[in-house]
Amino acid sequence: MSCALGFDVGSKVIGVAVGNRVTSSARAITTVAMREETPDWAALDALRSQWLPETLVVGLPLTLEGAEQAASQRARRFAERLHERYRVPVMLVDERHSSREAAERFADARAAGLKRRRDAAQIDAQAAAVILERWLHDDTTLLLATFPSSE
Repeated sequence: MSCALGFDVGSKVIGVAVGNRVTSSARAITTVAMREETPDWAALDALRSQWLPETLVVGLPLTLEGAEQAASQRARRFAERLHERYRVPVMLVDERHSSREAAERFADARAAGLKRRRDAAQIDAQAAAVILERWLHDDTTLLLATFPSSE
């Protein structure tokens, strides 16, 4: 299986999604706590063991003009730590507008009766799914960096 995990890194929570390269589909699965720039590694380890991803995709928050910002450095550090810990390829993908798209998807699902207000905490995971879908659809203009797997 060509499984990938996608991440939307925030200061307090990391949205997580799983995707499949064969079907080019992704879905939100959970959020993981982030405390003082440190993710809940036990939760991430469990997700990695459950899904066995071949690739990890991290959203890189940029300004509307495409410049880096403080949140960009947080995402880069997280990507580097993922690579050091799991030794699989880690991709950084432009995540501009992913949170807005996730919120719109949530609103549409709510209007259709598929989601409730209490599910709003999952918007971060939905943003991770948007980021992962961008990578799965292979829009190489969005690919910013790769941390290759170690041999």
